[in-house]
Amino acid sequence: MDKQYKLWYTHPANDWNEALPLGNGRLGVMAYGRPERELLQINEETLWSGLHIDRNNPFTLENLPKIRELVLEGKIQEAQRLMVRTMTGMPCNERVYQTAGQVFIDMEHAGDISGYRRELDLQKAVYTVVYQVNGIQYTREVCIPKQEDVIAVRITADQPGAVTLRAGIERFEFCDRLWSEGDDTIALNGGTGLRFCTMLRGFSKGGRVSNPGGTLCIDGADEAVLYLDIQTNFRQADPEAACRCSLARRLGTEFTEICQNHTAEYRQYFDRVDLWLAGDPAAEQLPTDQRLQNLAQGGSDHGLMTLYYDFGRYLMISGSRPGGLPLNLQGIWNQDITPAWGSKYTININTEMNYWPAGAANLPEMEMPLFDLLERMYPNGRHTADFMYGCRGFVAHHNTDIWGDTAPQDEYIPATYWVLGAAWLCLHIWEHYQFTRDLDFLRRYYYLMRESARFFEDFLIEDSRGRMIICPSVSPENSYIHPSGERGAICAGCTMDSQILRELFQAVLQAAELLGEQDTDILWQLCAKLPETEIASNGTVREWPEEYEEVEIGHRHISHLFGLYPAAQITPRQTPELALAARKTLERRLSHGGGHTGWSRAWIINFWARLLDAETAYENLRLLLQKSTLPNLFDNHPPFQIDGNFGGAAGIMEMLLQSQNGELLILPALPAAWRDGHAYGLKARGNITVDMEWKDGKLTKLTLTPGSNVDIRLIYGEVVKELALVAGVVTHAKI
Repeated sequence: MDKQYKLWYTHPANDWNEALPLGNGRLGVMAYGRPERELLQINEETLWSGLHIDRNNPFTLENLPKIRELVLEGKIQEAQRLMVRTMTGMPCNERVYQTAGQVFIDMEHAGDISGYRRELDLQKAVYTVVYQVNGIQYTREVCIPKQEDVIAVRITADQPGAVTLRAGIERFEFCDRLWSEGDDTIALNGGTGLRFCTMLRGFSKGGRVSNPGGTLCIDGADEAVLYLDIQTNFRQADPEAACRCSLARRLGTEFTEICQNHTAEYRQYFDRVDLWLAGDPAAEQLPTDQRLQNLAQGGSDHGLMTLYYDFGRYLMISGSRPGGLPLNLQGIWNQDITPAWGSKYTININTEMNYWPAGAANLPEMEMPLFDLLERMYPNGRHTADFMYGCRGFVAHHNTDIWGDTAPQDEYIPATYWVLGAAWLCLHIWEHYQFTRDLDFLRRYYYLMRESARFFEDFLIEDSRGRMIICPSVSPENSYIHPSGERGAICAGCTMDSQILRELFQAVLQAAELLGEQDTDILWQLCAKLPETEIASNGTVREWPEEYEEVEIGHRHISHLFGLYPAAQITPRQTPELALAARKTLERRLSHGGGHTGWSRAWIINFWARLLDAETAYENLRLLLQKSTLPNLFDNHPPFQIDGNFGGAAGIMEMLLQSQNGELLILPALPAAWRDGHAYGLKARGNITVDMEWKDGKLTKLTLTPGSNVDIRLIYGEVVKELALVAGVVTHAKI
């Protein structure tokens, strides 16, 4: 049962997609591991372009009735032209997340490299490179401790006086100044809107530290230690002073103590869950990139799947900490000044997917930055709701940024004018409560859910069938052919709208009952008038209000199955006909090339798990690793997006444990390949910690530890049991 927690390689990274990530929530590093010139590409979570401006379009409100009229008359192209003219943000783009640049470390040694190995230890959150030159072994270590809140690097050799290096910081755009401070510190500043400072300080045991020409030089040392900080004026009035302060603390060459304390702090989160699947011991001894190649060639490697799952937990702990910003499209790891999609928060699935594993992986703290962002969005969203739509409450479209911008982003019709971004994000408040049963948390954030629902009290309109619908609407980010022959994306009430709103209204109603809140009766009435999820004539779930022909049948978004996952409005036990229609929807999507992006494939794993189809879920997990995973295990859209890592981790848990609608499903989608294994420390809704073991595909041990009193229906295969769990009382369930 030996388990590997390390990503490791026998060669340096050829490019960024092979570099290894480290982080402490605020600071991020991508380490290349090059012996002669180490590159550490660096990030700070608040280094974004620009400042907040009001981009809300002043012409929306007066044109909204006309847009609705055109949509309802089927004049889709005319409606879309008017929307682009009168609803697009001014300017159309939000701010973007940017790299802080890179640190280079030039090693002054000459000779052939041998014995090379680089690794990322997921248990310790430490990166290490080891190699030999001329009989001397060099070791390079990097960690980013939360306590000291700096990037820490140590270079040692097994012979005294053998460490000689030159280190510097670079940013190739939007830099204003590079300077030296004393003999041991260099700094760089600049920015576009937000100002930043990056500062690097060096120490040595033995040898000498100097900084001629804007670089740090360490000569003839036994050990060299570098500390780096990045600060911006998003939080610090004076980023330079903040860097000086952080690097002036007791750091020195006490790297070992700092790193050990860092690992202890990190492991209080990482050690909460232990997943093991019996696999091939020989595969465990191979480098990570070789294991991926073997899997791509048809091999089997269950240990790689658990490593991928643990990597997802590592990324969440390393990229999202209380008090910080939530994970964006790339987490905190971005190499560009102008990254793909701005490396923003895309909230028509991607940001939400980043936090799908938080509850079940027992990492509720790491979700807190998401709620902080929602609070930052709230005043902007109230203004958008009133100014653009004449509605109460608050609203956001399909993107937001560091400032919580809620105006439409881009002018991409299938996505831009969608009004459910805040609504979907607010569902995470209810999910967080479901997993933690933290009533104080729910009381604090309830207003966001309520105000999101309030917007739709005003925005919904009644259709010809007496149903309450969103108009104009889109099904992100898909398009259709209207019976008139026009290609369109805008419609009056797509399926996903009603599924999200039903989920939101019911969450608000349940939360209000728990908290003793009033003024929610109208939500009961609206729920009763929301369109039901319908089945099309071809047996699939209908995506739009009518049976339109799809422009791209294999589209990456499968928005109309929101009710299957992450919601639980569609289940094999409770809605078998809809579950069958969901299956046919997936089969149709996949047969036409669906799942071609990493995050979409990850979503598909969760769909199949919810449909209790173990083998198809497993096959899609294999495909995620085979086709959409980079050598460093990052998800590949392409390019890199971190959402697929988290969606994939969530999918693995959904295969092993589900807890929706008051039911606790044990091993609901266990594939035949995972014959033996255990999962300790998983969380179920109701604040239940679940430990389980299985052998030859059969459950052998199940322990439930509730943190709250909760009644559940326990389901394992054909066995169904009603259990009344008592807080703190461990239950050894016999099945």
